[in-house]
Amino acid sequence: MGDVPADLAAHPDRLRWNARYEGGSGGSFEPHPLAEAALALGLPDGAVADLACGPSGSALLAAVAGRRVTAVDVSEVALDLLAAEARRRGLDALISCVQADLSGWRPEPPDYALVLCTGYWDRAVFPVAAGAVAENGALGWEAFTAEARRARPGLCPAWCLEPGEPASLLPEGFTVLSQDDLPDTRHGTRRRLLARRES
Repeated sequence: MGDVPADLAAHPDRLRWNARYEGGSGGSFEPHPLAEAALALGLPDGAVADLACGPSGSALLAAVAGRRVTAVDVSEVALDLLAAEARRRGLDALISCVQADLSGWRPEPPDYALVLCTGYWDRAVFPVAAGAVAENGALGWEAFTAEARRARPGLCPAWCLEPGEPASLLPEGFTVLSQDDLPDTRHGTRRRLLARRES
């Protein structure tokens, strides 16, 4: 990555995730099951947006399928890891890494065949992401539920899905294909959504 944007220099999420990735944890380049399911749907032509991507195997999977990918993360260390792996696999021409805080990120172009986010939750970001999905495209999301705070008491409540979310927050025009809870007493329960935007 190039220079860190000034507004991110002291961003606590950037510092926390950089330290984690520099410490050698948090990235395997294995595609997320939600990415695999979404990419198997028969999506329209178009790019993929992978939000809060980390060193993402999902971005690599989409690129292998010939799709352009916008990979967005606050951590330049994660993006550097992803970019290096993309170069190693000969996929770097298809993956654009964008360092940004998702609270201020706006999609370009606003018509992705798939918008994916598998480890982050912000109620203000969700409608922006949903609005970036093209007709017949898909939205895949996974995040901790409020129930996860039993296993992880320090988890910020604002980072957790309330009952029914995120499906209950989808704008008009989306069909829920699946929404399932993934219980995990050690790491905390997550909820996984896959939805499609109708034409």
